[in-house]
Amino acid sequence: MRIAAHVFTTLVVALLVTAGVRADVVYPTVTPGYQLSFPLDEGSHPQFKTEWWYVTGWLEAAGGAPVGFQLTFFRSRTGIDDDNPSRFALRQVLFGHLAISDPKRGTLLHHEKSARPGFGLADAAEGSLDVYIDDWQLRRDGDTYIAVAKADDLQIDLKLQPQAPPLLQGDRGFSQKGPSPSSASYYYSLPQLAVTGRMAVAGKDQAVRGVAWFDHEWSGAIVDERAQGWDWVGLNLDDGGALMMFQMRDAQGGALWAAAKWRAAGASEGVSYQPEAVTWKSVRDWRSPRTGVRYPVEWQVKVGDRVITLQPLIDDQENDASGSTGTIYWEGAVRAFEGDRPIGRGYLEMTGYAKRMRL
Repeated sequence: MRIAAHVFTTLVVALLVTAGVRADVVYPTVTPGYQLSFPLDEGSHPQFKTEWWYVTGWLEAAGGAPVGFQLTFFRSRTGIDDDNPSRFALRQVLFGHLAISDPKRGTLLHHEKSARPGFGLADAAEGSLDVYIDDWQLRRDGDTYIAVAKADDLQIDLKLQPQAPPLLQGDRGFSQKGPSPSSASYYYSLPQLAVTGRMAVAGKDQAVRGVAWFDHEWSGAIVDERAQGWDWVGLNLDDGGALMMFQMRDAQGGALWAAAKWRAAGASEGVSYQPEAVTWKSVRDWRSPRTGVRYPVEWQVKVGDRVITLQPLIDDQENDASGSTGTIYWEGAVRAFEGDRPIGRGYLEMTGYAKRMRL
């Protein structure tokens, strides 16, 4: 089965690189005013080009040091074989990333999977959250979210309990990603998820607790053609609030676009910040010993009149996903400070430092 999975991954990457997307493929447009509906919009939107479901967070075992975790599912409409009625047609592809950031290791422990939906091996359901590849799964069970993934040296089996309603990013879920409104996604988050469950690393199984962040986005044209990549952070604040912010970078490393949303503890809505109110300033870089890519792993960010420092749990949180999504990116656990005062913990994602990010 491992050989078959590896062969399929290789074929998928080769097909997507060489075949390309048909010029006449039309994806739905992301437009302002669409009203997100739950739980309906937690499910898959297969007509859109790109979609992802992200769970990131911090976990602790009894008496242990905190670790970061990530479980991500990506869905891509390939633009290939759209009119082919065969069950074997490669109309959709699913990818999965699993990772743990453990200071004891000092490097990211990560795995990836690829599959086409169907045949009971992988799927992303419409109308409700239930996406899986083999024994990796993210689904909703009543009011609880279940995240399960198993690899030889890493396993998670977690329950995530919402503490607040969904946080609609941008303008009621319309999240603009560039100067043109045509570069946008539908985007919502579930911050401050209370996590319980089990985690096993290198055969050592432990009960864990923690706090997580869930993101779900879908789009037909999320990235501006001028964008090299992006920097994104989602923070669960210690006071119960939540902050999401990002910047899209151009080829020279400058800010092409930026936005943020801050929700105070106990509030149902958040405050949106426009590009002029959001800035990112690199403080310290780290160079990967494997790929040679340099990442700004420590940042000073500004949202309105508040200045926050982001510091990584460990520097080496580079994820080489060349075998699935074809990307090399940095995604890892970070702490947030205002001055010397810790204010929260979350996850930082940085793309486009190895090469231009393409979805």
